Amino acid sequence: MAKQKGIFKVEGTLGDVTFYKSKDGYMIREKGGISAERMASDPAFERTRENQAEFGRAGKAGKLLRTAFRPLLQHAADSRMVSRMLQTMMRVVKADATSPRGQRNVLDGELELLENFEFNEAGKLGQTFFAPFTGTINRPTGALAIAIPPFVPMEQIAAPAEATHFRILAGGGSLDFEHEQFSTDTDASALLPLSGTPTTAISLQFSVAANSTHPLMLVLGISFFQQVNGNSYSLKNGAFNALAIVRVSGV
Repeated sequence: MAKQKGIFKVEGTLGDVTFYKSKDGYMIREKGGISAERMASDPAFERTRENQAEFGRAGKAGKLLRTAFRPLLQHAADSRMVSRMLQTMMRVVKADATSPRGQRNVLDGELELLENFEFNEAGKLGQTFFAPFTGTINRPTGALAIAIPPFVPMEQIAAPAEATHFRILAGGGSLDFEHEQFSTDTDASALLPLSGTPTTAISLQFSVAANSTHPLMLVLGISFFQQVNGNSYSLKNGAFNALAIVRVSGV
């Protein structure tokens, strides 16, 4: 691999040489690799094909989860969240102790490994929100809930310096990883002041199909605002907002 020097910043392919831009600058590499046909049929690459199959399942599972909770993720995710979730999903897949190599999947893996996954490394829920809460999943009725007893915001929340208000938000859902379908519900508290006055009890409730045979999940987050002249503004477009998976019920 070589690095480009000079006044011309070239990107693209010329013959068997590819010019591209990376975090280290403008680079050059020789075109190579094996053909797709050989990769798909050569016995020498059987392990590679197995790894690719499981990698693909993990990727699809992560995409489904992100899509299911997209309304909450829009303002509470960092730029590396997708790759971090893929790594976690691969751990879930590799925990499958029943399927043969290459056929391991998230349903037969350990979905509980997703608990405490933080969607925003810059604003982790575990380092932001310290009030106790209880997450409950009632599979027979399809009722999911997060209950937060009264707490003092100034004592239980590590808020950005500019923040004057906050909102607790959460979601619950049923995810069908096999057919790539989902059913989710979201809820949020009122906009609350960051003060020394205790809040009232907060109850966030969700509903999915009763007796679901799919994995069920609860996510919990907090978003921060600055109130100026009666108007509320999200701080730095949600850079400090936190969101995490707090309960997982596999099948």
